[in-house]
This record gives sequence, C-alpha cells and structure tokens, in this order.
Amino acid sequence: MRTLAKILALIIVSITTHAQNMIGPQEGFSPEIGTMVSMLNDLSNRVEYTVKDLDVEKLDFLMDDKANRIGSLIMHLAATEAFYQVYTFENREFNKEEKAQWKVAMGLGDEAREEYQGLDVNYYLDIYKGVREKTIALLKEKDDAWFQSVPKGYNMNNHWAWFHVMEHQSSHLGQILLIKKRLPVE
Repeated sequence: MRTLAKILALIIVSITTHAQNMIGPQEGFSPEIGTMVSMLNDLSNRVEYTVKDLDVEKLDFLMDDKANRIGSLIMHLAATEAFYQVYTFENREFNKEEKAQWKVAMGLGDEAREEYQGLDVNYYLDIYKGVREKTIALLKEKDDAWFQSVPKGYNMNNHWAWFHVMEHQSSHLGQILLIKKRLPVE
C-alpha cells in the first residue's frame, strides 16, 4: 500500500509541476530544436524540484570521501551546459576567464568538495537557471539545419552535443536522487 501511495504521489507531483508532460516541438523554436528544448526543460524542472527544499546541511552531505555533494553536482550541470554553449554556438572551448569560472565545477573531486559547501539552494539554482536561460535564448536563434550541422573540426553534430547535455543531466539527476536517499534521517 505504501508503494502505491508513493507512485500516486509521484504521478500527481509530476502532473502538477510540469505544465505538459509532452515531448515535442515548442513554439518559437524550429521543430527538432523545440523537441530538444522540451526535453532539456523537463530535466531541469526535475532537477529543480528534487533539490528546491534542501537545506545547506543536506546540500553539503557527503556519502563518503570520494562522493560529490549535491551542490557540487548542480554546479557541475551548469558548468557542463555552459561549456556546450561556447562549444556549439561559438565553435570553441572555454577561454581563460571561463576556465577559471567553471574549472572546479567541471572537474568535481576534491576541489569541488572543498569549494561548494555552506551555500544555500538558491545560490546553486540561480546559477543553474541562468545558464539554462542563456541556452534557451541561443537555441531560439538557430534552426534545424544548424542543429544537424557538424562544425568544422568536430566529430559530432550540434544535435548530438545537446542530446549529450540532456543525458548528462539525467545521469547526475540519478546521482542526486541516490544521495537524497542516503541523507541521514532527522
């Protein structure tokens, strides 16, 4: 009975937190890009919903000395998406300033465990949402021909790059959910 109640609660939450539960073209975007935007937004909504009520202690929790903090993972998601912005929209890698800004979040590990603690959820979500807003604005300027194009010197098309951002976020959402399940009981 408890499992059924949890499933029903999850369905209700899913329905009420997502305007549509539909994947497909979105107004203001070319069809394939709009479909990707719907998937990216679904994932970011789930990330935000999963962490929005966590206090600093929960965001800073470490399962062991090799694990990542939830706050670090949110920063990592933002950093990776920021990288793919410059990689796909500007056909380059991070410049010196961007590397300095995102290096710790990109690498995770010891440096991230040290740097990303003591910060509240709004700190992380403001950065995460800001990066996503920029992605959406940049994708609005592109069409499906750009999405399918392979930039010179690259071995992937832009569609694959943004699919990777989506799957990357999905993987780390799973990691965040696992860490939440392992949080000490209050």
